[in-house]
Amino acid sequence: MISIFIILAILILYNINRMTNALCTQKEIPEDKQPKVFRTINVLITILLISSYVDLLFS
Repeated sequence: MISIFIILAILILYNINRMTNALCTQKEIPEDKQPKVFRTINVLITILLISSYVDLLFS
């Protein structure tokens, strides 16, 4: 179960980063602010994935 969850988490992070890149391109976010946008979104998605894993683990 852990390996399936890790594979799905990697796929989710990849797709979120792809969509974030499209957002930065569409909204013309300056190059110097893009790393902050990516970092914020990645941290939030990682927290969401960890909390959902813990929820699955203890239920």
